[in-house]
Amino acid sequence: MTNPLLTPSPLPFGLPPFADISEIHYGEAIRAGLAEHLEEIGEIAANPEPPTFENTALAMERSGALLQRAAASFFTLVSAHASDAVRSLETEVSPLFAAHQDAIYMNRELFERFNALKTEGLDGESARLVQEYLKEFRESGIQLDAAGQERLRAVNAELSRLGTEYGQRVKEGMKQSALLLEDAGELAGLSTDDIASAAEAARLAGHEGKFLLTLILPSNQPAMSALENRPVRRRLYEASVSRGSSGGSLDVLELVKDLVRLRSEKAALLGFGSYAELTVDRQTAPDFEAVQSMMNRLAPAAVRNADAESAALAEIAGHRLEAWDWAYYSAQVKKDRYSVDDRQLRPYFELDRVLTDGVFFAATTLYGITFHERNDLAGYHEDVRVWEVRNEDGSELGLFLGDYYTRESKRGGAWMNSLVEQSALLGTKPVVINNLNVSKPPAGEPTLLTLDELRTAFHEFGHALHGLFSSVTFPRFSGTSVPRDFVEYPSQVNEMWIMWPEVLANYARHHETGEPLPLNVVERLKDAELWGEGFGTTEYLSAALLDLAWHVLDASDIPADPLEFEAKALVSAGVAHALIPPRYRTGYFQHIFAGDGYAAGYYSYIWSEVLDADTVEWFRENGGLNRRNGEFFRSELLARGNSRDPLESFRAFRGRDAQLEPLLKRRGLE
Repeated sequence: MTNPLLTPSPLPFGLPPFADISEIHYGEAIRAGLAEHLEEIGEIAANPEPPTFENTALAMERSGALLQRAAASFFTLVSAHASDAVRSLETEVSPLFAAHQDAIYMNRELFERFNALKTEGLDGESARLVQEYLKEFRESGIQLDAAGQERLRAVNAELSRLGTEYGQRVKEGMKQSALLLEDAGELAGLSTDDIASAAEAARLAGHEGKFLLTLILPSNQPAMSALENRPVRRRLYEASVSRGSSGGSLDVLELVKDLVRLRSEKAALLGFGSYAELTVDRQTAPDFEAVQSMMNRLAPAAVRNADAESAALAEIAGHRLEAWDWAYYSAQVKKDRYSVDDRQLRPYFELDRVLTDGVFFAATTLYGITFHERNDLAGYHEDVRVWEVRNEDGSELGLFLGDYYTRESKRGGAWMNSLVEQSALLGTKPVVINNLNVSKPPAGEPTLLTLDELRTAFHEFGHALHGLFSSVTFPRFSGTSVPRDFVEYPSQVNEMWIMWPEVLANYARHHETGEPLPLNVVERLKDAELWGEGFGTTEYLSAALLDLAWHVLDASDIPADPLEFEAKALVSAGVAHALIPPRYRTGYFQHIFAGDGYAAGYYSYIWSEVLDADTVEWFRENGGLNRRNGEFFRSELLARGNSRDPLESFRAFRGRDAQLEPLLKRRGLE
């Protein structure tokens, strides 16, 4: 049987022909792609002609097509629909990718060709391409001697193996830690739809007649805001925060110690004082001290706000408050003080309407793009939907895939990734995916979103727009291929349209009656915006500061007890709060331990939010949701990818550097 991945896809936009790809094809295509790419690299490095931009930099950008095609498809499955065979192959090939990267960027001949290139006379994007390649060579160890490079290769291979193992254990831990309940009475407080979803989850897991509360990746679980049964809330909370750190085959704490030790060693090999310094060197933040300074400025105010909130909660609880009580009584405060009941809002946030009349409507109004569902195109799972996206003039822009439901084969959280990246050099248009983890209702029932899920849908689509609007020459700079502490910025900006009157009125309608969300409810939602910011900011900063604490350690200072270290690190950072666990604890901090990802970079969300809050001010000052504003934001920022310094793109859009004050105001931290 011919392997469909070995040749370019015949489908529109290069969408992989998932219906024709079997699991066995991935391994074959990846190995063939690795070999072919190394052969191409060898030819570039050994070219007897003097190095030129065309025969070196452009040749590099054109190389690796098969590998890119196979890897994009495979790692999409790893995250969103991984069978045992896929997970086994991931374990097998992840170190091969690490070794492959080392083989390229420790190639002395290749480096010398890039180092000899003259950038005078090149356009800005081409000159930046050469500079970015040279930076990657330096940060990959090209300056090391043979022994140093050999050690770095070994470190990278082991880091890849450990990160893969961590991610797989966390995914399995989420499944095994789900709370199974025998009696529907224990679910008192949950909506009828939530109870039906719990029954369906139990049925799919082989527990017909029971109820399964599945977990999401963060510490705090959505059901805790509604469950009236306090012991059940406690069981759900403890199941969540103990993941990965309770012993047994899914415990990750020894993996964490090894990961941190090896990352510290890697940073030292590359001449950095810590892994945090190495990470920040690749970001838009000027240095590690600037990151620390910002976090330290925010933390005390966040904790003060959280303390004020906890006092209000204790007053209505009538008993000593525990961590598993916070969400429940916080919902009561919102209901009593602001007359906002999240459970009563959900009937107004039906998934399909949110997408079509909310997410897509805002994008059409702002950017002129339109969405046309392609039922003739299939994704990697029956739940995946495909839309063709067109510009205002009807020209093709790309494909957007939406995969919204949770399942056992999908990792937790929400994310965007690209199957095909836009590039004028390669003549490719973007194919991007959004993944969420919304509980799937029984057949025929509507999918009703929580406020958090609503926010996530708009947020992840902001990433999708960043990918779809990419208008760069080189694939290296396409879409979201920007520094980690910039990548969250466009997605956070897109959240502003959730409550924008014109957008809200278009999608927030009762799924049964069609009645719009009452205006007085909208006003109460706005009044309640600052409630919970103390909790939310403290929860986030705790995780971000824990991340930095792990990644400033010296290889010789790895703690014997990671949980003890975690507790001390939170105290030292001033964010330890008995009632507020970090958004992610060490045992399930997938962002930073399952691959490099956000390692020493989880601060990126708040760093990006400075840009976001300032941008929201700009939109409000300039008339909000209109085509003129959309075109300006698209052309000066979203379309640019990493083809120029992202902060230059921000300045071109905003007319100045970002200011911190809008963020402080938004989060009540003035």
